[in-house]
Amino acid sequence: MPSTPAPVTLSRHGHIAVMTIDNPPVNAISPAVVAGLSTALDAFESDRTLGALLVHCEGRTFVAGGDIGSFDQPGFSALPFNRVLARLEGLDRPVVGALHGTVLGGGLELALACHWRTASPGTRLGMPEVKLGLLPGSLGTQRLPRLAGIELALDLISSGRMIGADAAQAAGIVDEVRDAQSPLQLGLDYAKEIVASNAGPRRISERQVARDALPADFFAKALADAVRKKPSYPSARAIVEAVQASALPFAEGEAIEARLFEALIRSPQSKALRHLFFAEREAARIPGLSKGVQLRAIRKVGIVGAGTMGGGIAMNFANAGIPTVLVESTQAALDRGLGIVQANYEATAAKGRLTAEQVRERMALLSGSLDYALLSDCDLVIEAVFENMDLKKEVCARLGAVCKRGAIVATNTSTLDVNALAAATGRGQDVVGMHFFSPANVMRLLEVVRGAHTAPDVLATVMQLARRIGKVAVVSGVCYGFIGNRMAEVYMREAEFLMMEGASPSQIDGAVEALGMAMGPCRMLDMAGIDVGAKTVIEYGKAGGLPPDDSYRAVVRRLFELGRFGQKTGSGYYRYEGRRPVDDPETAKIARAMADAHGIAQRGEIARQEIVERLLYPLINEGFRILEEGMAYRPGDIDIVWTAGYGFPDHQGGPMFMADAIGLPKIVERMAHYAATRGNAFGYWAVSPLLASCAARDRRVSDLGETGR
Repeated sequence: MPSTPAPVTLSRHGHIAVMTIDNPPVNAISPAVVAGLSTALDAFESDRTLGALLVHCEGRTFVAGGDIGSFDQPGFSALPFNRVLARLEGLDRPVVGALHGTVLGGGLELALACHWRTASPGTRLGMPEVKLGLLPGSLGTQRLPRLAGIELALDLISSGRMIGADAAQAAGIVDEVRDAQSPLQLGLDYAKEIVASNAGPRRISERQVARDALPADFFAKALADAVRKKPSYPSARAIVEAVQASALPFAEGEAIEARLFEALIRSPQSKALRHLFFAEREAARIPGLSKGVQLRAIRKVGIVGAGTMGGGIAMNFANAGIPTVLVESTQAALDRGLGIVQANYEATAAKGRLTAEQVRERMALLSGSLDYALLSDCDLVIEAVFENMDLKKEVCARLGAVCKRGAIVATNTSTLDVNALAAATGRGQDVVGMHFFSPANVMRLLEVVRGAHTAPDVLATVMQLARRIGKVAVVSGVCYGFIGNRMAEVYMREAEFLMMEGASPSQIDGAVEALGMAMGPCRMLDMAGIDVGAKTVIEYGKAGGLPPDDSYRAVVRRLFELGRFGQKTGSGYYRYEGRRPVDDPETAKIARAMADAHGIAQRGEIARQEIVERLLYPLINEGFRILEEGMAYRPGDIDIVWTAGYGFPDHQGGPMFMADAIGLPKIVERMAHYAATRGNAFGYWAVSPLLASCAARDRRVSDLGETGR
């Protein structure tokens, strides 16, 4: 077998030593890279004929971070890399970093250990560790404030945002930005200039942090803000404490950063966020799909339906520079839809996130028509009409006739049978579900529904397109509600039963919001629209999917009958004062009437823990059923759906990751408890065989492979 190339090499270019990192795809700092850096430093230190050291990376980027997979290895420590950085910075000959691509996390910490830094135009720099529930653990919290000042350093580390090369130069992080044939040539030219000018080492660790301009209570306020705004993220407070320590002698600050980093890397919040990081990567990998499949070109997109959803979907493509045509049934509906899109863009521009020119450019990519014939040259057409099977079948049949050969036909249905819609087109191989989440121009999630006859190149094209428009895509099989709404259905079912038993919407929502949910089930459906939720239940009933239980989702159906559609009508589960939800006595009366009608006993105070268990345990159980049936490939796919699409707290890792933290035997035991106490005539508390098996065999969700095996 051929030997694996060394990830770090040292070469000589005249009197300049070049230490090259070549660890594709992003030159991550792995244990092998750290060992290679140490060996290269040994060689440089022993050769006194070399005048300077250039740190250079092969490929499309400088070091874009650490090898996150190694964080969970037994005995992992940042200390070996930190010792290499100390050696690098301590060299008595100039060290130059040639930056290009992305310089992130450990990559920026490596750059800061160099004495001089030059960057190619377009280089982006940042410390995104906070997104993994961590802080920079290789002296980033100590060196960056000494170079860029405390305020900017704290902002960059706390937000995880990136800045461009010019902004980095203005902040003093980069010494020079210049064009060159290659990053190697850029670095060599700069290193030669440094040597020619007799410039010696400049060690950031020897600098003092400037504090004179800071208010006396700067850190007190920053700590208070971290606790108030991000109480569930210990990294927020730890980052402030570490940056504050940069005002101390370097060795003392280093010790504080190390202590805080070690605590964070073991924290459940960071483990959850790291799980989601890898789950998002895995979600893009489709079992059985060849890497060499030829993608279909997507140059123009058509959308049928210019309502809130259709307009939001169109914005995704305009944002990516793809011409898009919206088709509606009436001119009034079309004008209204395009007007909402224009208003959305102008609101974004008013916040400084877009320029007026960008608004004009994006609107120029959008056109409208009442004629389906204008869809004939589109490469992808998405139907986004009301969630009604008959209407969607009619639209799909028209698209099957009008779309050109090879065009992809997609449905934005949130619950309906994609195979039935594909059959209506007469070209099932070209059909796929593209379930966007509302608001479609904001939410990151895209559920990609693979039909029975969806061609591999259609699936591959849509997955690649999702990245192009800034979405995280998860593949689902065809079943009611796919992954997210199928699980949300049992969640909403129990919310309504709790309501009929006497719990208020605010009690129900408050129980799960205390865990970190962005909003509870009642607020969520009020925002999405009670009418939307009720029609979904009605359509499910028409398809024969509802249990023979007259009390099932009785509250939402009654609210729909009464015209209480949620936020948009000022009342739903809640009554609205502006956008503020308040418990409405009328809702309690409706719930009580439904309870009386269906023989459901009301009772006194319902404990918060019972609410949490009755909402989340059936939801988790349904996730296991989805894995059993192969509707999701992996538990992590389910977690991505719920964190990216439903506001499930990322610091909990998603419902399947949370199941391990709760303990599968406990979930099974509590499901049995509620089956005994609430009754189980309709199988609401029947435990998934996969969940029961895992609990009995002491297996964790994280032990499950693809398709739950």
